[in-house]
Amino acid sequence: MSDITLTAGIRNNLLSLQQTSADLTTTQEQLATGKKVNSAADNPSSYFTSQNLTNTANSLSALLDQIGQGQQTISAATDGLTGISSLLQQALATVQQAQQASPTTAAAVSGTIDVNTTPVTAGTLVISVGANNYSVSIGASETVSNIEAAINGTTGLGSTGAITATDDGSGHLILTANSPSTSFTVNASAGEAASIGLSTTEVFGQSTTRGTLQTNFNGLLTQINQLAGDANYNGVNLLTSDNLTIEFNQSGSSSLTINGVGFTSSGLGLSAISGTGAGSFQNDATLTGKIASINAALGQVQAQTETFGTTSGVIGTRQTFTTNLINTLQTGASNLVVADQNQASANLLTEQTQQQLEISALSIANQANQSVLKLFG
Repeated sequence: MSDITLTAGIRNNLLSLQQTSADLTTTQEQLATGKKVNSAADNPSSYFTSQNLTNTANSLSALLDQIGQGQQTISAATDGLTGISSLLQQALATVQQAQQASPTTAAAVSGTIDVNTTPVTAGTLVISVGANNYSVSIGASETVSNIEAAINGTTGLGSTGAITATDDGSGHLILTANSPSTSFTVNASAGEAASIGLSTTEVFGQSTTRGTLQTNFNGLLTQINQLAGDANYNGVNLLTSDNLTIEFNQSGSSSLTINGVGFTSSGLGLSAISGTGAGSFQNDATLTGKIASINAALGQVQAQTETFGTTSGVIGTRQTFTTNLINTLQTGASNLVVADQNQASANLLTEQTQQQLEISALSIANQANQSVLKLFG
C-alpha cells in the first residue's frame, strides 16, 4: 500500500529479508534438483551450452546403438564363414576319400580312349557288357565323331542301351555306362588297339564308394548354401551380397561401408556333380580339379574372415571412442549446471541463520516505533 510510510530501518531490514528469502528458495531448488542452473533465467549461456552438449551426447548414444548392431551383423557373418570353412574341409576330405577309393577294376568308370593317333587302323571294337557282346566296325582313318556315332548307333548301345559314347572335344573318346552298376570290357585287335591308344583288352568298372561320396559331396554343397543363407542379422546378410553402412557421427561425414560377398557354393566356384561320366567322381581328373577348387574356396573364406576381422576391430575402436566422447560431453554438460551439494548445504544453513537474524532485526526496528507510541499513551 503506497500510502503507508516505513522507516528507513524497517525498509532496509525488509529488503534484506526479501533477498535472503529469494536466495533461500534458489538454494533449496539447487539441493532438490542437484543443479545450480535449472532454467535459462538462472544462466542463459551455461543453460543453452549444456543443452547443446546433452543433445549431441544423446545423438551419439543413438549412433552407438547402431554401431553395436553393425558389430553384431559382422559377428553373424564371421560365424557363418567359420561354418562354411568347416563344411569345405569336410568336402575336401570327401573328395580325397574318393581318390583313395579306386574303381573296382583297373580303369575309370568312363573309358577314355585316345583316337588322336593317325591314321586309325581299320578293325572291330567288341564291347562286352555282361553276357552281351557288341561289335562296332571302325574304318581306316575314322574321326572321333564317326567312331562315336558308330558306337551309339549299335543296337544295345547308345543313350537307350548299356553304354553311351561321347568325346571331350580333344580327340578322346569317352565310353560311359548308363547304369551305376554296369561294368564293361572293350576288346580290339592288336593293330587297331595300338592306333587308338587302347590295350588289346581293357576293362572299365565302376566304384560304388565313389558314387556314395559324390552324393555326400553334393549334400555338403547344399549345406553351404543353407548356412550362407542363415547368416542373417536384423535383415542384413553379408554372405549373400548385402552391404552394410555404419554411421559414426550425426552428419554422416564419418562412416564405414562393409561390402557383402556371395559365398554360396556357386559363389565359391563349386558346383554339384551328376552322372557317372567323365565329369563325375568316377573320373580321377574330376577329383583332382575339385580338390583345387575347394582349396581355392577355402582361401577365399580365409581372406574374407580376415577382412571381417579387421573391420570388426575398426568398429570396436569407434565404439570405445564414441562411448568416451559421450561421457566427455555429458560431463561437460553437467559441469555447467550441476550444483555443489556441499556448497549449497552450507549456503542453506547460512541463509537460514541470516533469515532468522533479519527477522530479529525487523522486530527490533518495530519495537523502536512502538516506543514512540508510548509517548502518546
